Amino acid sequence: MDELIDVLNENGLLTGEVLPRSEVHKRGLWHRAIVVAIVNEKNEILLQQRSEKKEKNAGMWDISVAGHISAGQDSLSAAAREINEEVSVLLGYRTEIKDFRYMYCFRKEQKFRDDFIERQFYDFFILRTSGVDDRTLYFQQDEVQAVKFVDLSTIQKMIENHELIERPEVYRVLTSFLFRF
Repeated sequence: MDELIDVLNENGLLTGEVLPRSEVHKRGLWHRAIVVAIVNEKNEILLQQRSEKKEKNAGMWDISVAGHISAGQDSLSAAAREINEEVSVLLGYRTEIKDFRYMYCFRKEQKFRDDFIERQFYDFFILRTSGVDDRTLYFQQDEVQAVKFVDLSTIQKMIENHELIERPEVYRVLTSFLFRF
């Protein structure tokens, strides 16, 4: 079933229109999404390798979690939902909304095909964790094919080698945030 999404205007305000995700992308309408960087106590960032079955960026490495905000949903709830859908922890770790740190919102436009245009406002969050490593994680095979924690220098190398989905807005703020600790 196609997820329903709130359509926004170019300023990020609700238009009152709700459409299936496929229609939003087909028409290139503005909508909201989330991006979450999960950071462990070593200041390593969890990356996920997207499934080869994904419609875009198949097989590429990406930030911990990214996804659309469903119609009527707020960004924090969407972030928690996406974590539970894509990557979960085996040992009973629970993600709570109070643990998220909102960083900022940015907008991005990308055309993947004539019938697949993304115009999104991203709400970017950082979620700090402790006692979690990539051996204690499991992931939804339809969404993710591998996960790993990496340091900032590895992220930089992956960007240079075009192994990581382009999210310069996220990596710039994430780098600044992690250098404070």
